[in-house]
Amino acid sequence: LYSIAGTLSFREITYNPEMLDLLATTQPTIFGGFAVSAASIIGIFLIIGTVGKSAQFPLHVWLPDAMEGPTPVSAMIHAAAMVSAGIFALLRMYPVFAAGGDPHHGILTEPLAFMAVTGAFTALFAATMAVAQSDVKAVLAYSTISQLGFMMAALGIGAYIAAAFHLIT
Repeated sequence: LYSIAGTLSFREITYNPEMLDLLATTQPTIFGGFAVSAASIIGIFLIIGTVGKSAQFPLHVWLPDAMEGPTPVSAMIHAAAMVSAGIFALLRMYPVFAAGGDPHHGILTEPLAFMAVTGAFTALFAATMAVAQSDVKAVLAYSTISQLGFMMAALGIGAYIAAAFHLIT
């Protein structure tokens, strides 16, 4: 991102249509053989980071283990604040993911499609796992993972406002 944009400032990247167009049309030299844009490569790498941070499939197993701490407060801190940071990062970078596409008319970019599929699968998978748990903290953990999956899926299909509202509530 820095090598193409020359900055890491959210304001200079996400609110600048010329910069978003540059990211959508530039083909990175490191992946010269593939017909993907820099925005797609950057977006997919950011989503992979969020998959780990927000406990999305296949990296969903760490959150229930982390919430096994001795107090319910430790479980609530993980559920309420820590894992939400990954989805917040996706919200902040959404214009980069959508660069070169039009999600409101069904034209999804590679990162948006990846987000939609990963989020939808995680939401269903984690909800199913929550039903099978007998420990209350594990139910809370898998329920949290499922809700974060819904937020990621909403972002993937272009429902930015719905994802932001769900994250805030």
